[in-house]
Amino acid sequence: MAQVQNNYIGTYRRLKMMRQGKTCQIWETIRSSDNTRCVLKVLREEFRSDKSEIGLLKHEYVVGSELDHENCIDVYEYDVARGVPFVAIEYFRSFNLKQWIREPEAKRSWLPSIIEQASLGVQHLHEQGWIHCDLKPDNVLVNENCEVKLIDFAIGQKQKKGFGRLLGGGSKGKISGTRSYMSPEQIRNESLGVQSDVYSFGCTLFEIVTGKLPYTGTSSDDLLQRHLKSPVPSMSAFAEDVNSKLSDLVFRMMAKRKEERPESIAEFLQEFKKIRRPIAVTG
Repeated sequence: MAQVQNNYIGTYRRLKMMRQGKTCQIWETIRSSDNTRCVLKVLREEFRSDKSEIGLLKHEYVVGSELDHENCIDVYEYDVARGVPFVAIEYFRSFNLKQWIREPEAKRSWLPSIIEQASLGVQHLHEQGWIHCDLKPDNVLVNENCEVKLIDFAIGQKQKKGFGRLLGGGSKGKISGTRSYMSPEQIRNESLGVQSDVYSFGCTLFEIVTGKLPYTGTSSDDLLQRHLKSPVPSMSAFAEDVNSKLSDLVFRMMAKRKEERPESIAEFLQEFKKIRRPIAVTG
């Protein structure tokens, strides 16, 4: 078990807090054993005895440690330093994609490359037998060179096979995910497959290309009902520079019935690469 001493968490020397969320603090650190810059995701004090939050942190390591791809963030280790649970993650100086599209210097000409890189990260995750379950712009990092990393595997689910695919999803009455991007089957807490991620990735693409969420609601429940029942919006109605073939492809990704979506991110990517100038910009 790692130790906490002065400005150290285990073998990691804290440099600065990058941000603080509801349950975790994110620290930029230096690993003393080899001077590697790392990020520590550390449970806040009030959650350090919460078995559910500890379980999510452990699970993020379990999923992330199985991934080995340039478009997936590296997850190094899970440990506890005198009662402080943490996960050590690759340092990647970047914006998340939601932040990036709001930056004045962000160039739409880079979006096709960013979309392709994000797709490859998700495809690799699926090839290792996992479903992300929380695909959204916040969980895609983009650096100044427009290199992309997929992050946050805390609620990832193992793909079910055979009879297991017929069973329900998570705990009864509990829905995990982000409402603005959740597939209808995720909302209904049904068994999930990779096509649930296809739906969420479609919502993500809709937002980063148009600058708008595909659905909004007057309440959380109203938003979920729109995912379940409202017609799928067209990207072309919100962004004139979008190739109609890309608009049609994202439209199919967001189909209410999973059988009507592309079967996989790999299939999406194959179709996406065939679209000449998916976003018609020159800058």
